[in-house]
Amino acid sequence: MSLSPSEKEELERWIDTIWNQAREFGLDPYPTHFEVVPQHVIYELGAYGLPARFSHWTFGRDYHRQKTSYEYGMSKIYEIVFNTDPCQAFLVEDNSMLSHKFVAAHVLGHCHFFKHNTYFQHTNRRMVEEMRLHAERISAYEQEHGWREVETFLDTVMTIEEHFDPTAPVFKRKTPEQHEQDRLRAGQPAETVYDDIWNVAGSGERPKPRPRKFPEEPEKDLLRFLTEYGRDMTEWQRDIIEIVRDEMLYFLPQMRTKIMNEGFASYWHEKILESLDLTSEEHWEFRRLHSSVLSPSGSRMQINPYYVGFQILKDIERRWDGVIEPGDEEETDWMGRPIARPQGQGRAKLFQVCEEDNDVTFLRKYLTAPLVKKLDLYTYQLEEVDGEEMWVVADTDWRAVRDGIVDSMTNFGQPILTVEDGDYKRRGELYLKHHYDGKALDLDYTERVLKNIQTLWGRPVHLETVIDDDPTVVSYDGDGEFTQRHV
Repeated sequence: MSLSPSEKEELERWIDTIWNQAREFGLDPYPTHFEVVPQHVIYELGAYGLPARFSHWTFGRDYHRQKTSYEYGMSKIYEIVFNTDPCQAFLVEDNSMLSHKFVAAHVLGHCHFFKHNTYFQHTNRRMVEEMRLHAERISAYEQEHGWREVETFLDTVMTIEEHFDPTAPVFKRKTPEQHEQDRLRAGQPAETVYDDIWNVAGSGERPKPRPRKFPEEPEKDLLRFLTEYGRDMTEWQRDIIEIVRDEMLYFLPQMRTKIMNEGFASYWHEKILESLDLTSEEHWEFRRLHSSVLSPSGSRMQINPYYVGFQILKDIERRWDGVIEPGDEEETDWMGRPIARPQGQGRAKLFQVCEEDNDVTFLRKYLTAPLVKKLDLYTYQLEEVDGEEMWVVADTDWRAVRDGIVDSMTNFGQPILTVEDGDYKRRGELYLKHHYDGKALDLDYTERVLKNIQTLWGRPVHLETVIDDDPTVVSYDGDGEFTQRHV
């Protein structure tokens, strides 16, 4: 049910009031445009990540999962807000007026965070327009080469979309001739039997000697490496890899700051709503919504980022305001020397944390022993009990809990792979290394990913990892055969 004209006018007045109150509290968000949309639009935006993004079956899958979860009362999305300038936010049309106020205040917390957090500073604030161009290019490729071929290639690329290096330089589009020169410099096998002797397709000069090792240093940006040096890819395929990589760069800061960002927005929706002139019924609804959003996770294996982020920020504010509670430890510097507890600096400290930290540094610095106990956090492991496998508590020590959560977020939960040799055995084969951290790879999934990497590379691919505590190299030759050998 859409809003009536009078309801739209009322909502606009409340959004102006909430904006002014946020500014009085010291928030400095981007200008924010709010749009009221039906429920199904919210789930489409949630599944695709941004409007006008290219089509892929995984986005449709995510849409139906979210929609089904909502219909069965298992979850609900109240809002979507995008990191753009101005920010674009979407409200659900069938929500109550109090819900709209609640969500608008929450959104402004996000928009301040987008604008000021250091990990968002290099993101493309015009990414909606950029993604529209991406979608148009991919649609053109589907028209030219067939949707099935393009979607199959996208499937291949998206299995490794997390394996890129955000610190790498910005891509500069290369011509086919430049890609060919790159492959020759990389020491890949020549395209004709004569090219090893004389570069007949080039300048007429003898090719430079192969480097002793290529790349000279391990390369973390697998997507970039495959784009530049993949053997048999066409230009439209290289373009699709660059598109996927560019979009992952946009989403990366949100992946890195989920707990902080949601906690910060939750902190501010509470402060702003408390300052508004609400009726007793609205206040009750506000507290019900607030408790629902910030409830501890129903699963012991997951944490609610809204709840954990909010509680840590509230604790930071309390400590930097000088409020002492039982269980507080003495504040010390990095050498363990006592330092004076700050007084009246809680709000300023929150803004500082918002600007400087990501989830890993945030948890490592501010998830304290009393908070671990208060939040009822533990580490778990899978064990066999009476012949059945079940999850049991592994550790209750607060440092182990903190470090376990932080470890699960390193590299946003993905295994770290590096390209060690792009001309392995001097046959143009690709040698990758998994930087083992005690967590073994799923072998079936690893084989599927290796198969996709081999498709992109065009030659056999090898992955060094650890299986059953033994250093092992898993190889795929491109003809359907996987092999393993101990290092």
